[in-house]
Amino acid sequence: MIHNYDVVIVGSGIAGLTAALAASEKCNVAIVSKVYALRSHSGSAQGGIAASLGNEGEDRWDWHMFDTVKGGDYLSDQDTVELFAREAPAAVFDLEYFGVPFSRNGEGRIAQRAFGGHTKEWGAAPVKRCCHASDRSGRVIMDCLYDRCQMRGVDTFDEVFIRSLIFQDRKCCGVVGYDLKTGEAEVFASKAVMLATGGLGRLFHVTSNAYASTGDGLAIAFAAGVPLEDMEFIQFHPTGLYGLGVLISEAARGEGGVLKNRNDEQFMEKYAPTLKDLAPRDVVARSILTEIQEGRGIDGKDYVNLDLTHLGKKLIVDKLPEISEFITNYLGIDPSISQIPVAPTCHYLMGGIPTNSNGQVLIDENGGIIEGLYAAGEVACVSVHGANRLGCNSLIDLVIFGKRAGTEMSRFSNRSEQKPIEKGLQESLSAELESHIKSDGNEKASVIRSEMQQVMSKNCNVYRDKKGLNTALTEIRKLKERYGSVGVADKSMCFNYELEEVFELGNMLDLAEVVVLSALKREESRGAHFRTDFPERDDTAWLKHTLAFKKGSDIELRYKRVTITKFQPKARSY
Repeated sequence: MIHNYDVVIVGSGIAGLTAALAASEKCNVAIVSKVYALRSHSGSAQGGIAASLGNEGEDRWDWHMFDTVKGGDYLSDQDTVELFAREAPAAVFDLEYFGVPFSRNGEGRIAQRAFGGHTKEWGAAPVKRCCHASDRSGRVIMDCLYDRCQMRGVDTFDEVFIRSLIFQDRKCCGVVGYDLKTGEAEVFASKAVMLATGGLGRLFHVTSNAYASTGDGLAIAFAAGVPLEDMEFIQFHPTGLYGLGVLISEAARGEGGVLKNRNDEQFMEKYAPTLKDLAPRDVVARSILTEIQEGRGIDGKDYVNLDLTHLGKKLIVDKLPEISEFITNYLGIDPSISQIPVAPTCHYLMGGIPTNSNGQVLIDENGGIIEGLYAAGEVACVSVHGANRLGCNSLIDLVIFGKRAGTEMSRFSNRSEQKPIEKGLQESLSAELESHIKSDGNEKASVIRSEMQQVMSKNCNVYRDKKGLNTALTEIRKLKERYGSVGVADKSMCFNYELEEVFELGNMLDLAEVVVLSALKREESRGAHFRTDFPERDDTAWLKHTLAFKKGSDIELRYKRVTITKFQPKARSY
């Protein structure tokens, strides 16, 4: 079947929904999602959304900008960060107008709490900048935006797996995928395509990411010749439930929770004397691992404790209800009585598909634009977050740049003509599906996936070095060879999740190679990328963005400059 729209958005999280809402004012819009739309990973965001409203004390947009640039270890493009910080308050007020039920303070204003790395007066002290709806902020924002899109008449195609982009005359004019319910190939023709498919956290064994976070949008863009930017920068959130990776939001520390080692010491005072437990995530994650490596993990194991017991049961239930439920359900403990075992968990990709501030995808280091192709959210790299994202800067990123991309797609589609789609696209994908279904290869996707996750977790984690990265690169390439012999035991076409996992695995293996190679070549430590063999930041050689290009079966790395406007790089201290 061929569907025709002005705008097609792949991904139904907050970035995709915000873009659809903006574009649908003047265009007919379709959202295509490989999961049921309201199951998108944006719904798991707990902590909140950053904006300098000043509802809980003085705050300013330029302080927010400074914190974001410093938190990103000066790899952020500062012109884009300024736009981001300036537009954040209005974006939150838009959400309030749409009906998002933000928590309120005693004066009836949107409540705000402290979050890691957010400060006043250029780093002097923490500031309450995080707007929130209890600890279910992502869930309520996404639900609200979805309802608005339904009211606007946006069409939603659930459980359709997109396999490739369509290009004609160097312009993106659609996508090709298949319906998971039937196995039938589907073509979505459009004047503009936006990728909003989220991150790639499932590359790692322990992650806070949903099972659907397999980097599909990144992989299909990369396969089509689009470069990927700054893929070495992957954030490990410091407080995942030990052994599970399920996230305990920074909101817990924002409300007063503290990290403790085996000696019951609040150890963050040693590493970040000013911000302590509310230092940026890369600092806290490394501090936890340092405590563990130096023998101060709990009972000699690879975790420390997060202590909320002093907060009292009422505060925990009122302000952290979802977190409290997670801890009780997964660990069987009461966080108002017992301390919580935590360790770093793979959480967020700072890199991605390079875009400008209007979501237009860039094809090279000189800012060339791919006509008709857009991206926003975690799949994109507009380079606000640089080498390390601050907590609660993610949701505001989705809203601001999702809206800007939707507005730009609307402008573009209203002055463009839709090109006729070449014949044979459905037949080609159908043949690929049939080939995999009939495959009797002796390798299993689940086995290769598990080995890949172990390799990445061991060699490309919080701490990295040349030996480990070289090992990872060799092993990933071996796994890619074995992938060619993957078989599919399930021969049906209706909801064939084994086939879906095969496609996801192919995407993840391609991305794992990019991540490892980018990390291997960057011989410095910056933000979330810490090389034990190059422990210092090197602004002379490495104050630049990485761009990875697919060249046949090889990967070519090129670099582009970082835009610096207001804040010159300085040593980070917290």
